[in-house]
Amino acid sequence: MKEWKDDKALFALIKEELYTAVVGDIMDKMGYTRQFLPPRIRPLRDDMLVAGRAMTVLEADVLDAGKEKGVNPVLKRSFGLMLEALDDLKEDEVYVCSGSSPAYALWGELMSARAIQCKAAGAVVNGYSRDTKGILALDFPCFSYGPYAQDQAPRGKVIDYRVPIEMEGVRINDGDILVGDIDGVCVVPREIEEEVFTRALEKARGERMVLKKIQEGMKARDAFDTYGIM
Repeated sequence: MKEWKDDKALFALIKEELYTAVVGDIMDKMGYTRQFLPPRIRPLRDDMLVAGRAMTVLEADVLDAGKEKGVNPVLKRSFGLMLEALDDLKEDEVYVCSGSSPAYALWGELMSARAIQCKAAGAVVNGYSRDTKGILALDFPCFSYGPYAQDQAPRGKVIDYRVPIEMEGVRINDGDILVGDIDGVCVVPREIEEEVFTRALEKARGERMVLKKIQEGMKARDAFDTYGIM
C-alpha cells in the first residue's frame, strides 16, 4: 500500500528520505536499466534536489535565426515555442529539455524566475545553463552541463513541448517523474512509479539500519547475509 495520497506528498517523501542511488537500484532490479540521464548533467550547487513530473521540451539547432526561409512558422519566432513552453509549466513540474547540440545555454535566470512563479520544481537540460549567480540567488534547482554564457537565441529554438524526448538513449515522456541530486538525475516512468517508490522507501530505510549495524561493528559479509543490502 502506498504511503502518499498525492504528488505533493510523494515529492516531499522523496526529498526527505530518498536519493537517486536507491531509486536507480530499484529500477535496475525491475529490469529498467537505462534510466539515468548523462552523468555530465549536474546540479549547479551540490545540495540542490529536484523531484517532480517532467514537462518535456524539444529543442533544435537553427542557422541564421530570424532569417529562415522555410515553411515552418515556429522557426520564424524568437526562441520558437520556448516562451509558450515556459508559461505552460505547472506546479511541481520540471522543465526538461533536449534535442539540440550542446553548444549553448538552454536555461537562465529569467526563465528560473518565471518557473518559480509557476511553482515549478526545477529545470533539467541536456546542455548548459547561464546567469549562474542569478539562478543560485533564486535558489532554483537547475541541472545542466554547468555554466556557459553562450545564448540559445541565435542558435536554437524550441520546436515542440509535452512530447517524448530522449537523452543518449534514455526516453522521457511528459509526466514521468524526475529525481535528481548530486549523484545524477533518473527518470521513473509513470507506469511503474508506485512500485518504484514503495520499494525505494523500503530499501532506503533498510540501508539506514544496515549503516547503523556496520557502525556498531558488524562485518560487511554478515550485514549482507542478514539484510540483503550493501
